[in-house]
Amino acid sequence: MKAVKVRCSGERAAARELMQSQGHENVQCSNPDATHMLVLSPNGKLSEQWATASAHRSRTRLVKELGGQNIVQIACGDQHAMALTRGGELFAWGQNTHGQLGVGSQTTLILTTPQLVERLKGISLAQIAAGGAHSAAVSLSGAVYSWGKNDFGQLGLGDTEDRDCPSYIGALEHWKTVFIACGADHTAVLSKEGLVCTFGAGGAGQLGHNSTRNELVPRLVAELWGARVSQVACGSQHTMVYVPSLDKVYLFGSGEEGQLGDEKKPNQLIPLPISSPVNPGKSCQENKMSQKVIKVIEGGNQSIVLCKNKNSCLNGIATLNGNEVDAWVSDSGSQHWGSVKKKIRLIFSSEACINGSFLEKRDKHFKTSKEVSGVDMSEVQCFYEKISKKPAVFWKVQKEITKLLPSLSPTPISPENFRVYLILPFLLQGDDDSSFSSLGLLAEAITKLQPEDLQTLECLWSNLETPFFKKLVFLYQRVSQKNLSQFIMGVKSRLRNPYKMHPHERETLQILQILYQVNSRTGFRVQENNFYVPQVKEIIGLCAFFDMGVALWTLTNYPCIFDMQDKICVHDTEREVMFSLFSDPDFIWMGQNKWHFLIRRQCLLQDIWSHLKNASTYQFRKFLKVRYQILLFVSSGYIAAAFFCYRSSQASSCEDTFFQIGTLCGMALYNRCMLPIPFPRALYKKLLGIVPTLEDLEELVPGTGRSLQGILDEECDHILESLDMDFTIMEEGGSMVAVELKKNGANIPVTKDNRKEFVDLYVSYMLNESIQKPFEDFKRGFLRGCPTEKWKMFLPVELQIVLQGHTQFDWHLLQENVEYTWYKKLDRTIRDFWAVFHDLPEEKKKMFLAFVSGSDRIPLYGLERFEFSIQDPQAENPDELYPSANTCSHILLLPRYSRKKILKKKLLYAIEHNESFGLS
Repeated sequence: MKAVKVRCSGERAAARELMQSQGHENVQCSNPDATHMLVLSPNGKLSEQWATASAHRSRTRLVKELGGQNIVQIACGDQHAMALTRGGELFAWGQNTHGQLGVGSQTTLILTTPQLVERLKGISLAQIAAGGAHSAAVSLSGAVYSWGKNDFGQLGLGDTEDRDCPSYIGALEHWKTVFIACGADHTAVLSKEGLVCTFGAGGAGQLGHNSTRNELVPRLVAELWGARVSQVACGSQHTMVYVPSLDKVYLFGSGEEGQLGDEKKPNQLIPLPISSPVNPGKSCQENKMSQKVIKVIEGGNQSIVLCKNKNSCLNGIATLNGNEVDAWVSDSGSQHWGSVKKKIRLIFSSEACINGSFLEKRDKHFKTSKEVSGVDMSEVQCFYEKISKKPAVFWKVQKEITKLLPSLSPTPISPENFRVYLILPFLLQGDDDSSFSSLGLLAEAITKLQPEDLQTLECLWSNLETPFFKKLVFLYQRVSQKNLSQFIMGVKSRLRNPYKMHPHERETLQILQILYQVNSRTGFRVQENNFYVPQVKEIIGLCAFFDMGVALWTLTNYPCIFDMQDKICVHDTEREVMFSLFSDPDFIWMGQNKWHFLIRRQCLLQDIWSHLKNASTYQFRKFLKVRYQILLFVSSGYIAAAFFCYRSSQASSCEDTFFQIGTLCGMALYNRCMLPIPFPRALYKKLLGIVPTLEDLEELVPGTGRSLQGILDEECDHILESLDMDFTIMEEGGSMVAVELKKNGANIPVTKDNRKEFVDLYVSYMLNESIQKPFEDFKRGFLRGCPTEKWKMFLPVELQIVLQGHTQFDWHLLQENVEYTWYKKLDRTIRDFWAVFHDLPEEKKKMFLAFVSGSDRIPLYGLERFEFSIQDPQAENPDELYPSANTCSHILLLPRYSRKKILKKKLLYAIEHNESFGLS
């Protein structure tokens, strides 16, 4: 006999199902008393039947509302019904007093017209089931959802509150559910490994736990442990399972009307085998069929066992398979093209069908969670490569995706919903306007997700293999380039408003920025330059001609698209805008357009702090001019730099040390001066709101960092135990004090299971809690000293370079970029100079740099753009002179020495005895 999926409830319905399945005819299901029945004909038509007062008559209506749908499964409750379509849509209708339709709260308690269960949109359902007044569904990856009446806990959600929308049963995550059955007030689920869980009403023993207690969460039927169950069904108050290895049917629950066998028996609290009305093993053997041929059907008051020639197989939603795709490609130009287009439309117009395709093999997709997508991205890429070779197939797939995108579910119910966001970008890899437009629509859908849902998607992105993550970055970086190029062209041709960017332009940039944040959290697997958008430079350049400042400021919300030089330009622009408030002629005439620091060398510290202490907030918006009483000139360049260098070395002797240093650092950033204080990278991370890591602690305290890393790397449990560590840290003060890293930490030993938590808490304490007050003072001063906002665009390493300058150099760039005055490149003195310079040790080279520029560090733009010149002073007796330098202009005055030996001696003496004011 052919295996047909049939659902049945009630004595009359169960008997009818037996006849229909034997006759290869309709699929039917009904409520327990058979007063309401669904009939699905072989041609896909669905009809309803209601019993009248006379038991031998009924009235029937065709469910016309679903006439255009390809129905693959049906289910009946006491007074509600459900139908699942080939396209993955679930419809429900009937009574909704307990929310059993899953369509939310309705003013009408009875809905005669089938309603789409929106909450399950996008879930690739494998099976549906209906109980007395509750409903359930299971996905292809084993996720279980329930809704409706819950007074006995039959929804498995841990409480007894009704649900009017499908809810995800978290307790069954990774259970690998493949089948679900519903009784009047209880539910049973079957796993791929043949395990059975039950929950809900247990008053008649129908849960099989040797008790009559209700269960609010799924509980394993322990009595069936070790027996691999292949079928499960529920009656009103009893449950039946089939164990093929034993060729036996087990029942448990109510026995009031003989449903546990041939005669009335008391309630059965544990699964026990029954004597079936026929010998299934013998019957099957006589018909030369396998013994794994049992199909169990439960009714409200009766159970039936059917012999079948193979395991029961559910009709399911449409999904892709490899052979089918190969057929699409080969038949795209033949007479089968019509059916191919129909199948493409069916799958790629459905979020559920896409989510049910490309699943990982060997049951890996059953592990789907917020960290694991269950998608085989290699299969997605393979599919794209196949269809891209057949334009007809490719454009049809893309057309259906484009139509689907605006309707993607904005409220995911489970991690399975997020698969579509991983799959679709890799089907839109084309370098064409249609692909770019579709990626924009997908970006719009992603930006509409709630924060907690977006966080789940980010987690799934972070767990993509690096090549796929890099490809995802490339796709959104490319479409962002395209969008900004079109924006620039529109502004240049006066067709676009330079003050306003379109939503899709901002949304693709937002996705790129989110991907960058994911990348930073996962250790920068993809280099920063993969996120840069070159068109930013052009927009910066056009600001002066097309008033694109507003657009530029909009782009600063996505700092990942800016390279370091672009960020510097934005920072400078903001400084200029802020300073322009003081460019009024009245300010200039009164000499108030800049902040003048008049200080005395002998009272340097006192004068500086007096200025800072008495300064109003707006003073910090002005550019700084430092004037020393002993000097005859004022400078915002070298003298200001000298001021910062001297100030930073002396601040520690004052009160409010960290506030002062913070103010000084902020002022240095605002005034574009280097501040050679060797702050650790962790400080810059904290300023930018980035959590420091173990790597940062190792930079500060190498020994401690290595020890903590060793704890993480240790594989032997007994070695960790021998360290006798707990969740405390010894703090030095007047005496050694143990500080608990968490509540009751002194009594929590560090083990292999909790060592990651211990290390994280240790790092957090060292770099956060233990320095909270000093850092808050520093940051408060920093924000006072630098009143701009866009400096926050910098990465920690970039901000460190901006403030401290470069400390590692390619010295050959210094020679390449030098300019000569009264010298030629091939003059002997020049050749001797470079020969001597390149032979110097690194320390001496840095001393030379300080001699020429006033600092042994190069500003953030590096030696590539360091302006430096060598000039002949044209002295009469050059061998008697020493080299000298103009640090403000970076000019080396190099006498034309007669011999290389003299040049070396004079140069070394000059750089070793350099004592520029304010530098040590």
